[in-house]
Amino acid sequence: MTPTFTTIGLVVADMAAAAAFYERLGLKFGDDDDNHRECELAGAVKLTLDTEAAIRSFTPDWTRATGSSRVSLAFQVDSPEAVDEVVAELAAGGAVVTRPPWDTFWGQRYASVSDPDGNEVDVYATLPQ
Repeated sequence: MTPTFTTIGLVVADMAAAAAFYERLGLKFGDDDDNHRECELAGAVKLTLDTEAAIRSFTPDWTRATGSSRVSLAFQVDSPEAVDEVVAELAAGGAVVTRPPWDTFWGQRYASVSDPDGNEVDVYATLPQ
């Protein structure tokens, strides 16, 4: 049997803030409950959000890691201008911009923000040739 990759899970401190952040990036979560939400992604993969309380319900000694983000998610948009627009919208919603939009040497307009839990989220588009 070959395992099938199906889920990316993030532990969040504030479900409403985390869900609102990712919904600004176009994801649609079900109203599962206040401790767990799921979003279907392309290719039958899903992103799940679970509160710290939900994780502690089955792992009582769980603690949040400190230091740099250990997870990075990336969202592609249609144009270099859209990178700037999306990052501005996320910043207006309270996201911290950790790497302002810039044109990379590998041919993309690229930026990074932190989600409400400090996970790095990249927004990028291919630059015109």
